[in-house]
Parts: sequence; C-alpha cells; structure tokens
Amino acid sequence: MKRFWLLFSQTTTVLLAVYFVVLTLKPQWLARAPGGERSVSFVEAPAPLAMEAPVGSFRQAAQKASAAVVSINTSKAARRNPNASDPWFRFFFGDQGNEPQAGLGSGVIVSPGGYILTNNHVVEGADEIEVVLNDSRVARAKVIGTDPDTDLAILKIELERLPVIVLGNSDQVQVGDQVLAIGNPFGVGQTVTSGIVSALGRNQLGINTFENFIQTDAAINPGNSGGALVDTQGNLLGINTAIYSRSGGSMGIGFAIPVSTAKQVLEGIVKDGQITRGWIGVEPNDLSPELAETFDIKTRQGVIITGVLQNGPAAQAGIHPGDVIMKIADQPVTNVAQLLSAVAALRPGAAARFFIERKNQPLELEVTPGVRPRQRTRPR
Repeated sequence: MKRFWLLFSQTTTVLLAVYFVVLTLKPQWLARAPGGERSVSFVEAPAPLAMEAPVGSFRQAAQKASAAVVSINTSKAARRNPNASDPWFRFFFGDQGNEPQAGLGSGVIVSPGGYILTNNHVVEGADEIEVVLNDSRVARAKVIGTDPDTDLAILKIELERLPVIVLGNSDQVQVGDQVLAIGNPFGVGQTVTSGIVSALGRNQLGINTFENFIQTDAAINPGNSGGALVDTQGNLLGINTAIYSRSGGSMGIGFAIPVSTAKQVLEGIVKDGQITRGWIGVEPNDLSPELAETFDIKTRQGVIITGVLQNGPAAQAGIHPGDVIMKIADQPVTNVAQLLSAVAALRPGAAARFFIERKNQPLELEVTPGVRPRQRTRPR
C-alpha cells in the first residue's frame, strides 16, 4: 500500500509540474476545451516609430501649417435705434435689443512680425478683434488695411515666437492636386479637411470685383473664411473665402483666393497703406451674339465697350462705345474678368497700348490709366 501511495504522489507531482510549464510557456495549448473555444488570439501590427506617419497620411503637412492658422473672434457694438426710447415705437416694435454682434472666422500668420491674412468680410465693421492661436495664446488684433475688391484684409498682433506659414506657388497648381483646408468651422475648433483642386481661374461668380478663385472639394464651412488652403507639403496656396451651398454647409464646392493675389495685396497694404490699381472708366460687357449683332461686329473675341465715362481716361484716349478691346499691352482679353484684371495691373499715370477693333477695323490706342476709385463693399 505504501508503494502505491508513493507512486501516486510522484505521478501527481510530475503532472502538476508539466501543467505549470505548459501554462507558462504555451498557454494557447490549454485554450481549447470540450465546450468550445475559450479565448481569442490576435495578430497585431508592430508599433510604428514615434515620428513615422502612415502611408498616404497628411500628418506632416497638417502639423506644419496648422500652427500658423488662427481663429478670429469679432464683436460689433449694437447700434441703438434713435427712436428706441419713444413709448409709441416700443409699443409697435418692442424693445430693440442692445446685444453686441459676434462674428467668427479664421486667419493665417504670414510674417514673424505678426501680420495675418484673412477675409475682409470676417473683420468688416468689427469694433474688437480677438485672435486665438493654435497654442491657445490670445491677442487683440488691429486692422492694418482692407481690400474689398478681393475680399482680403491684413491684421497685426503683438506676440513673440509666432509660427509662420510657408507661402507656396499657386501659379503652379493643377486640377487634381491634393489640398488641405484648415480653419475653425462653426467655432468647433481647428479642423483639417482634405480634397483636390477641382478647377482653376473661377470668375464671374459675383463674389468679388476681381475673381480668380481656386475651386476645391475640401470641406469648407462657415468659420473657415480666412483660413488656409495648403498643399501636401503644408505650404499656403490660398485663402479660403466662400462656398456654394443651398443649406449653409459644405456641398463640395469651395473657393479660395490664390496666394499670389494675397501676397500682392499684403505687400501693397503694408508698404503704401492701400492697393493702387489702374482704371480707365468704361462699362465692359462680354461679346455675346446679341451685342455683336446690335453693333454689327464680326469678331467673336474680345470685350465690347457699351459705355465710356465722360472725361475719363478711356474717353480722353479716344475709346468709344461699340469698340471691342482685343489686347492690353500684348495681353489677350477674352472676357470682362480678364479686362478688369489687366487694367487693374496697369500703373496709374503710365500709358499702355490698347489693341481694339472699331467697325471691324483694327486700331491701336495709347491709354493712360488713372487710379481705380475705392469701391464700397457689396453685401455678401
């Protein structure tokens, strides 16, 4: 009996030892039981390096550009109605609220000196402008200048160690290029969306006087105005300005002002305090078949002049209603938008050659442009 008990104890000891070894080294051998599978094995990817971005990620571009994109909060004091204290006025119209109006937008820091590019409609009429940086710093901003014709404005803040965005080359952008839109939509906080360049040179949209928009399907919503459109390297390509929408939200059709235009406006405002553009005082129209028939014009290219301001630069140079402008300083002109841009680029006081057709005969005139009058901002 003693021998069997010794054999039993030794066998039990060996089995327990084997069990603990298997449990420690090969636990999956014990995962299955007669009742079915009792645990699940997973295959996990190795942890990536700390700075390594997944294939196809725009992480680096977003991080590079986001630091220089700011949120802009504006406030406008309520305008008290002069009749607000009249009892009869209050009886019919009620008490008029005196709450200040708040606005929201975005901007882009483009200079270590604190210059910020944004849209004119973001800061127009604001009494106070507050800029919130991506690192949570807050500063009051002052308006250095605005350009309603392109819907751009320049702000300035006084802070040290400012992040600055790198300016890209919007003239080399092609349809199909990938882009990111960065801003503060609906005030939810800085947001990055992605898409492609859908079209270039969009104009005649009735948004600005001078239009040459980059169209993109990257989601742009209210609050994104003044934010950055950047390439996949994080370089600034444009200032997000407007969307086409039936609901007020993004429908995949957004428009940005090219950085080449924004740079010209920035330099002009900082240097001279305003943008100086050429002006000749004409009323141009696209050469439609109806106008061509009315004025008995055979050409189908160019811009027809239907009105000339008396004693304006064009009138003094001899341009008449019914003339068709074909080229300005060797630059072809095919529509009104091109004409406005070409004339605006002329230096006031310096004569420029205009190639026109009058009664189907070519004619060359020298026109000395004046300074374009400052336009009143149109309601958006």
